Amino acid sequence: MKFSILHLDKNSKARAGEIITDHGLIQTPIFMPVGTAGTVKAVHQRELKNDIKAQIILGNTYHLYMRPGLEIIEQAGGLHKFNGWDRPLLTDSGGYQVYSLSNQRKLSEEGAKFTSHIDGSKHFFSPEGVMDIQRIIGADIIMAFDECTPYPCEYDYARKSLDMTHRWLKLCCARFDQTEGKYGFSQTLFPIVQGSVFKDLREKSAEFIASQNREGNAIGGLSVGEPAEEMYAMTEIVCGILPADKPRYLMGVGTPINILESIALGIDMFDCVMPTRNARHGLLYTQNGMMNIKNEKWKNDFSPLDENGTSYVDKEYSKAYLRHLVHSQELLGAQISSIHNLAFYLWLVGEARNQIIAGTFREWKDKMVKQMNSRL
Repeated sequence: MKFSILHLDKNSKARAGEIITDHGLIQTPIFMPVGTAGTVKAVHQRELKNDIKAQIILGNTYHLYMRPGLEIIEQAGGLHKFNGWDRPLLTDSGGYQVYSLSNQRKLSEEGAKFTSHIDGSKHFFSPEGVMDIQRIIGADIIMAFDECTPYPCEYDYARKSLDMTHRWLKLCCARFDQTEGKYGFSQTLFPIVQGSVFKDLREKSAEFIASQNREGNAIGGLSVGEPAEEMYAMTEIVCGILPADKPRYLMGVGTPINILESIALGIDMFDCVMPTRNARHGLLYTQNGMMNIKNEKWKNDFSPLDENGTSYVDKEYSKAYLRHLVHSQELLGAQISSIHNLAFYLWLVGEARNQIIAGTFREWKDKMVKQMNSRL
């Protein structure tokens, strides 16, 4: 993997760059649609490419390990072959999912024992094992195994968790460096900065992660319930320490406003389930704010979904028709809404990139944040 910065914004820390992987080019800043179980929910791969213009998507290690299982993925030739996506892929480590199974898992120095949410079977993830699993899945970018601490979190717990995450990272790096990809293309390992919302822990973690000298770095443990101001504060601290010549990935973030503010702090990569999850409930993102398509006011509004929209669905379908589909719980409603939201997110980061290159990012960002901070 190669990363280069092409433009820097003069009035913020925003940057426009590009990542080159064996499966293609990624222009940053970038948003990565989440394909938890090998699919971005309700969206075809051709729509991801042609209408949403996704450059990279995610797979989830925990869910893919559970279903369909590593044997099937390996027989298929890796996740790219299995799901038919020929552009870059990133897999998370499963650490967040293990975190979310707080009543069904037990952490130790060796790793995490947990109970399957599907059938109650017992499983164990070690740092080394997670590297092996992600080698088999075959993503271009894979994540180190870490513990995501909850919010709020006691300082002592966050400190002990951070130290364990760092020890796990050493094991991840050693295993990754001792092994090779299975499918003829290179893979890249990103470590993850943790430390909850404690400044000294975030600084300590960022310094340790930077010292590992991997090809890219991630920031985890944010967007888990803390106020946005704390998320931005921790992000700014970490971005000031992580090397500027490597991509920075803020995991699990977030709203369109979160993304723009974090780009201004120096973040290059984002992912979040929010655009697709909210789409399935009829919540749509636009340049002028969020729209609840289930509201009565759209019942007989036959105007296009979004006249200035970013994909074919915005002009092809009316607000009234989409409202009908969502109220009727028709699958097409979830599909149209998901395409709309993801296309908007990809348009947003693409336009942010354009504004950085043009030298007008700060003014545009401030205007967009104000516009999007409303309900239609």
